[in-house]
Amino acid sequence: MQDARYDELTPAQRQAVFHVEGPLLVLAGPGSGKTRVITHRIAALIDSGVRPYNICAITFTNKAANEMRQRAVGLGASGGAHISTFHSLCVRILRQYGRYFSRLGSVGGDVRRSEVRGNFSIYNQSDQSRCVKQAVKECELDAKNFAPGRMLEAISTLKNKLIDAGSFESGADDFFRKTLARIYSRYQAILNEHNALDFDDLLMDAAFLLEGSSEVRSELGKRFRFLLVDEYQDTNHAQYRIAKALASGHGNICVTGDPDQSIYRWRGADISNILAFEEDWPDASVVKLEENFRSTANILAAADKLISFNERRKEKKLVSTKPAGRQVSINVFEDESEEAQWIARQIKDLQEQGRPLSEVAVFYRVNAMSRSLEEAFIRHKIAYQVVRGVEFYNRKEIRDVLAYLRVLVNPADEVALLRIINTPTRGIGKTTIERVRQFAASDNIGLFEGLKRAAGIDTLSKASRARIAVFVDLIEGFKKDIDGSVAVLVERVFVESGLERWLQGGDVQGQDAAENVGELISGARLYDAEAQEPGLLAYLQQTALFSDTDAYDSSSERVAFMTLHAAKGLEFEEVFIVGLEDGLLPHEKSSDDEDDLEEERRLFFVGVTRAKSGLNLSYVRYRTFRGQLLRTIPSEFLFELGLDFDGSEEVDEYAYDQSDGFGGGVASFRPGQLVRHKTFGIGTVKEFVDMGENSVVVVRFTAGQTKTLMVKYAGLLKL
Repeated sequence: MQDARYDELTPAQRQAVFHVEGPLLVLAGPGSGKTRVITHRIAALIDSGVRPYNICAITFTNKAANEMRQRAVGLGASGGAHISTFHSLCVRILRQYGRYFSRLGSVGGDVRRSEVRGNFSIYNQSDQSRCVKQAVKECELDAKNFAPGRMLEAISTLKNKLIDAGSFESGADDFFRKTLARIYSRYQAILNEHNALDFDDLLMDAAFLLEGSSEVRSELGKRFRFLLVDEYQDTNHAQYRIAKALASGHGNICVTGDPDQSIYRWRGADISNILAFEEDWPDASVVKLEENFRSTANILAAADKLISFNERRKEKKLVSTKPAGRQVSINVFEDESEEAQWIARQIKDLQEQGRPLSEVAVFYRVNAMSRSLEEAFIRHKIAYQVVRGVEFYNRKEIRDVLAYLRVLVNPADEVALLRIINTPTRGIGKTTIERVRQFAASDNIGLFEGLKRAAGIDTLSKASRARIAVFVDLIEGFKKDIDGSVAVLVERVFVESGLERWLQGGDVQGQDAAENVGELISGARLYDAEAQEPGLLAYLQQTALFSDTDAYDSSSERVAFMTLHAAKGLEFEEVFIVGLEDGLLPHEKSSDDEDDLEEERRLFFVGVTRAKSGLNLSYVRYRTFRGQLLRTIPSEFLFELGLDFDGSEEVDEYAYDQSDGFGGGVASFRPGQLVRHKTFGIGTVKEFVDMGENSVVVVRFTAGQTKTLMVKYAGLLKL
């Protein structure tokens, strides 16, 4: 039954909200009220008689999931609906149903494990690197030829495609693939020995489990009778298969997203998932949300013009509900220092006019670009926050404390155990550890169990046995508080392990590190107060799945610095996007691939559409790369915005050279010359045919096309 809660919905939003049975695709442009639709849809389903228990909503960040949960409750939707990220859902599935792996036998062609034990650790990038280095070493390979980072990237790509080690090995047909298969198999074996899963395992194992066990698939299908997947354009193959398996029994799958905002191809996202939704679900209803409630008409017009240059998309029009507003500004500077100083002064003026700093953001393509901005803001005394939250959890002192906690819930986590066994220093060296390891291997037990039996290891000295006993007693003592307050346990570990005394007794850096742990404890207190089902295992899961976007503090009175990727899902009154130069945006790695170039354009589109009322774009003539000041070229995207921009600020460098023209000013070109076309962007001249006024030039553009153009009509600019 409809009521006042739904009065403000537009006709298109109402259509999506009150759709009940069957598949639904909601094409939601930026600022079109997508989250409003999802939360109102949850409320409407409950109003129609669906139990909250039978609803599952999946999104991509913890922040988005928390916001969705709060807004649903605010609409009167009672608790009970499952709202989380894909990874969190998979953790829940694997902790509850991991034992079913023993019934599957061969999993995707590879007998990976007899079961997934519920207390498994989730390994982050650092943990994975340590394990893959160990795998390369144990395979007796040269790390220079088989760089662990490269191997890990290849393994991650395979897992996202649901290709496990056994399947990959069976199809390996050359030396490199066969060697990678060995490393992959050993890496996976190490994870299994540690009762650990990496991020990709969470998705791959859940997909294999759902597809391999009709019992699990049926049980979860009945539990989650209505599946809502947000940001569907960013799903990878594993996530696509998980969603399809969960909805296979009932077909009640609602996906929302926007192909124009698909920006994670580099980590496996497949835009085809949303583009082909109607093929996967032929009876799907489609609703387009085209009204934009965020940005002014001028900003949207530029965004609409920009994204029209992409071919892999679903046609829709962005319609602003706001007036035209200020024009989008494009600014050119001599170098990055001048660019940063100008931005700082502009924001200082905005602040003096009453604009809160929390409503201002600066976006860039790569994190390294924040340096000059930070220097300028410090000079102008403007408060800022660099949204790079994962780095907090990568700090040594934070990883040390979390390693203690990981060992408490999963003693088989050898990576964590080796990190803390002599941190702070307690006299348990490498020789002692190796002797315990040999003893444990001979008895077919884990390293921690070997430590517990150290009193019976003859190769250890009496002093070593005593030191190990103290360490084991410390860990066993912490375990007594494992079911209580997480914050209390974190503080106890910090103090009683000796870490606090060790850090505070050092230099200024050590004291800073101690303060960081204090921040971790404060965060744990907040977790205890806000979590639906607080517990150490869930807390460790939350920290392991933390993302940059989750770190953004919207309540902080500071300007936000962040990459364009981290800006996804956020909005600000005033946005500055810096570094609009060829090689930065679009990134140099995208120059040879049309799909990559389209993704770079989508990334810029995301940045543009974060702005509510002010959008300021900038590029510089010279930028420092690896210590060298190099000449730059304005981004081709600037020419695609439909604005009054033709690079005229660069007239001295980019004007036609009329002196070498033919037939009254028709220019000549030479092979290898760099040129720009208003539509096709930047390219390299391959051939010039001198025919006077009718001269022809053949250009290979960075987007991949080769065009034969009449010079007098082409409007090419020499660069």
